[in-house]
Amino acid sequence: MRTAVLIALFASLAAATAVRATGFGKPCTSEPEEKWLKIEELEKKAAEQGYTVAKSKIKNQCAEIYARDKQGNRIELFLDPATGNIVGQQ
Repeated sequence: MRTAVLIALFASLAAATAVRATGFGKPCTSEPEEKWLKIEELEKKAAEQGYTVAKSKIKNQCAEIYARDKQGNRIELFLDPATGNIVGQQ
C-alpha cells in the first residue's frame, strides 16, 4: 500500500514538473498579431525592469524572455506581446 502511494506521489510530481517546463500554459494575449510589439521592443521592456536578456521568442501568443534577474538568477519571463507587461515567470 505504501509503495503504491509513493509511486502515485512521484508520478503526480513528475507530471506537474513536465507541465511547468512546457511554458506558461495559456495565451498571454488575445490581441491579433498585427498589434504585437517587435521582439526587440519586448526585450527592451524586460531590460528596463532590470533583467539581462539572453534570448527570447514568441510562442503560443506569449513572448518568452530567458534572462537573469538582478541577483544573477536564471529566469523565464512571459510577456503579453501586445503590451509588454509581464504576466508570469518561472
